[in-house]
Amino acid sequence: MTDVPAIPPPPTGTPLPGADPEPPVSRVAPELPPGSLTPAELDRASAIVGTVREAFGRKIVGQEELRESIVATLIAGGHILLESVPGLAKSTAASTLADAIHGEFRRIQCTPDLLPSDIIGTQIYDAKKAAFTTQLGPVHANIVLLDEINRSSAKTQSAMLESMQEHQTSIGGTVYKLPVPFLVIATQNPIEQEGTYLLPEAQLDRFLLKDVLDYPDTEDELEILRRIDSGVFDEGAEKPKSVGLDDVLYLQGAAKKVFVQDAVREYLVAIVQATREPSGIISEDLARLVEYGASPRASIAFLHAARALALLAGRAYVIPEDVKALAHRVLRHRVVLTFEADALEISSERVIDAIVAAIPAP
Repeated sequence: MTDVPAIPPPPTGTPLPGADPEPPVSRVAPELPPGSLTPAELDRASAIVGTVREAFGRKIVGQEELRESIVATLIAGGHILLESVPGLAKSTAASTLADAIHGEFRRIQCTPDLLPSDIIGTQIYDAKKAAFTTQLGPVHANIVLLDEINRSSAKTQSAMLESMQEHQTSIGGTVYKLPVPFLVIATQNPIEQEGTYLLPEAQLDRFLLKDVLDYPDTEDELEILRRIDSGVFDEGAEKPKSVGLDDVLYLQGAAKKVFVQDAVREYLVAIVQATREPSGIISEDLARLVEYGASPRASIAFLHAARALALLAGRAYVIPEDVKALAHRVLRHRVVLTFEADALEISSERVIDAIVAAIPAP
């Protein structure tokens, strides 16, 4: 058996050999074109974001990236996939967001026997009226938590992902539009794979972002216990300030007006294209482990999510750092590695880091 050469870890804080050193990122605000966000519009957006953050901060301890990812996905009008072991506040984050925006919340626990009609709805015969009536399923809500999506069958996954893509369901030949705003937060558990159905790459591609959560540190875990003792999670606890669905729609409209310079667009496209043809950009030892790169949906996800991230930061324009901050979340589920990479325990994040380090930021 031929020995596989060991791949050295990437250098920390420096570009790969052969790459040009990155210039410092400019924080000078660009000249905004007509139609961009006005200071008044940005102030209103920042006030809405601040209220949502305050509501999150009351129940969610730590997990800053989780909060940022979920709110950014909501603003960008996409959907998010969360991967972690149980008990890391995924369900709490979803319900807290729904409370913070006064949205309707539904939780769907996926099991192998879950049917598409259990999600989208079905027709029920009413004997008194001698006619069929339509019973809408739990997907007809503003915030839908699809818990352990990899435990549902391929047919059920397909029905749910179609609803996510089309923002509508079809029951008995009648089309029913989903509420606006509409956000699906799907979760999957990486440690229990028995009886699961892995999501195909084409379906993974439909999620705007994928976040991988880690355990809280000691201080955060102690703070969780303090808040439990203080009664924050009790049913009768005082509700934090919240916003309305109209405010969310305002944020979504404001995000579309966030300015993106051509140089930043070219930068994010260069990163996506490098995942398809990594040879010559990163080391050959890493490049040969990439089986498939990211689709154009990755570039679209970068654009929408970067605008949302800029809005969360109180900016009316996107900077390269927004793109870098999103690289893992946009690309980790879109870059497909070979079986050899799995054997070598090389993750997609490792390849993404190498690509981002090798491409100079504008």
